[in-house]
Amino acid sequence: MSTLTRNDTFRTLDLPDAFEDLSGVIGSDLKVIVKALTQRARERMMLSPRQAQRLQYTLWNRLTEVLNETMEPLSVERH
Repeated sequence: MSTLTRNDTFRTLDLPDAFEDLSGVIGSDLKVIVKALTQRARERMMLSPRQAQRLQYTLWNRLTEVLNETMEPLSVERH
């Protein structure tokens, strides 16, 4: 696993307007999921702090990417 650089940023959860009120709850849930998975991986796989940080970064970004991409079509107005 590579280390994080200054240019690495965590993705933002960007839900359509109709779901915006759920952003806080979903964001909090994602934080719990990412933290739990990272902590378990550190314990069971004896990850170094850098490896755990990279895993946390990757999990967060991939999960938010999937949510953003899946929900994005719902933001387009239907005619």
